[in-house]
Amino acid sequence: MKIGSVYLGEQCVLPRVWKAVSPWERTRGLLGRPPLKPGEGMLINDCRLVHTLGMAYDLDLVFIDRHGKVRKLVSGLRPARAAGSLAACATLELAPGTLSRIGVCEGDTLEWREA
Repeated sequence: MKIGSVYLGEQCVLPRVWKAVSPWERTRGLLGRPPLKPGEGMLINDCRLVHTLGMAYDLDLVFIDRHGKVRKLVSGLRPARAAGSLAACATLELAPGTLSRIGVCEGDTLEWREA
């Protein structure tokens, strides 16, 4: 797993983001991991659909296309639910409430930068 940050323009909106690299990391995602803290996230490439089966906590989600453009936002996805976007090629998983704090909107362009 790689570690980096997510930027909106030149502003760092998430200082600690893990990037799932291997097929196993992408498949597992946050399953069996402790809840994300404010300022943390997990970026999963090749991911258009997220489920929270087996999860014990809510997630905020950002679905991103291949150019980094935000295509869909989901706030507070509860356990045992699913959400997705056919236009996306990656998903950014966040602690619940993060979307309202960082102010990302559909149409914004995000960039992940490796630490």
